Amino acid sequence: MTVFQSILLGIIQGIAEFLPISSSGHLKVAQTLLSLPDVPLLFDVFLHLATLLAVFIYFRKKIADLLVVFFRWITLKKCADENEENSRRFIIAVIISTLVTGVLGVISSKIIPEMGVKVICLGFLVTALLLVLSAIFERKGDREEKAPTIPQALIIGAMQGVGTLPGISRSGSTIAGALFSGVDRKTAGEYSFIVSVPAILGAFVLEAKDLGEVSSSIGALPVIAGCVAAFLSGFFALAFLMRLIKRGRLEIFAFYLVPVAILGLLFL
Repeated sequence: MTVFQSILLGIIQGIAEFLPISSSGHLKVAQTLLSLPDVPLLFDVFLHLATLLAVFIYFRKKIADLLVVFFRWITLKKCADENEENSRRFIIAVIISTLVTGVLGVISSKIIPEMGVKVICLGFLVTALLLVLSAIFERKGDREEKAPTIPQALIIGAMQGVGTLPGISRSGSTIAGALFSGVDRKTAGEYSFIVSVPAILGAFVLEAKDLGEVSSSIGALPVIAGCVAAFLSGFFALAFLMRLIKRGRLEIFAFYLVPVAILGLLFL
C-alpha cells in the first residue's frame, strides 16, 4: 500500500465513520476499486482509533465530566446535583448498550461469513431506509436533554449491533435507534459517538496481536499518514454531522446512499 492510498482510505474512514454512510462498507468498496490486496483488519482498527481521537477532542468536556462522575461514583460519593445524577444514568446506559452490542457482534461474527461488495451495497440501502424512517417516525416536540433510559439503552445497543453488519452505518443505525426510542437529538448525537468508544477500544485490544503484520505488510509511514488523514477528516465530519442532527436532516444521506448502492450492485 502506498502513502497516497493510505491517505485516501484515511479520508474515507474519517468522513464515513461519522456521516451515516458506513465507514467499513466504503473502505471495502474503495479497496475493491483500488485493487488493493487484503488489508489487515488491524489497519482498519488503527483508522478507527484515529477517528476515536476526534471523538475525544470534540466531546472532551462531556467525556471529562463523565469520567469525573464515574470516579465519584466508584468512590461512593453521593450525587451533588441533578446533573450528576443524569450523568450516572448516561454511564449506565453506555454500559448496557455496549453489552448488548458486544453480544450481537460476537453472534454475527460467528454466523455471518465474510460478505462481498454487493452485500455491502445492500447494506447501504438498509442504512438509507433507517435514516428515512428515523425522520418519519421520530417523536416530535420538545424533548428534555437527558440520559437514555434502560429500555432506550437496550434499543440503541441492539441498533448499534445491527450497525456491525456489512454496509450498515454504525452511527446511522445508532442515532436512528435513539431517535426512534424518544431520545432528544442532541443527546442522540453525543450518545452515538461516546458509546462507540468502548467498542473501538475493544476491537483494538482483540486485534493488537497482529501489530507486527501491519508494520511488515503495509509499513509504518502509510499507517501514520492514513491515521492523520482519518483524524482530520473525521473531526470536521463530526462537527458537520452534529449540526445536521440538531436540525433533523439525517435523511438527506439517503439521497447519496441509494444511487451509490444501485451503481455498486450493477457494476461491482
